[in-house]
Amino acid sequence: MTLDNLIGISVESIEPDPLTIRRLLAAAKRNIQDSHLSGLSNENRFDAAYKAIMQIANAALQARGFRTLTSKPGHHQAMIQSLVKTLNVDFETMIVLDALRKQRNVADYSGDLVTDVAVKECIAQAELLLAIALEKLALAIP
Repeated sequence: MTLDNLIGISVESIEPDPLTIRRLLAAAKRNIQDSHLSGLSNENRFDAAYKAIMQIANAALQARGFRTLTSKPGHHQAMIQSLVKTLNVDFETMIVLDALRKQRNVADYSGDLVTDVAVKECIAQAELLLAIALEKLALAIP
């Protein structure tokens, strides 16, 4: 399946805007930095790292000329799944990222605590994904 097959289902076609893409990646970098702040709760550190993952996935999708339909449910899942096409992320990594998405939902909607292990994994995945995005998209960010 290609991203074109998802137009109208979970994505729409857009004109890529390099400035927006760079801003998303710069915001992701700041969120990763914030996720390392030890004075924050695990939940806030996890949220910052997870937000970075979403910003990177969004930037990668936009760089390929697409944007998720946020009016439809599942846009976070669609962004994660699109990473296989946009950044050539392997299937195993996509599974880990989807598990982090599910963890985020549990924490946000049931108030469950986030473990140290989950925080470390989310930060590690965000850092790895940013490195891949910067390489594949060939963009420098401040």
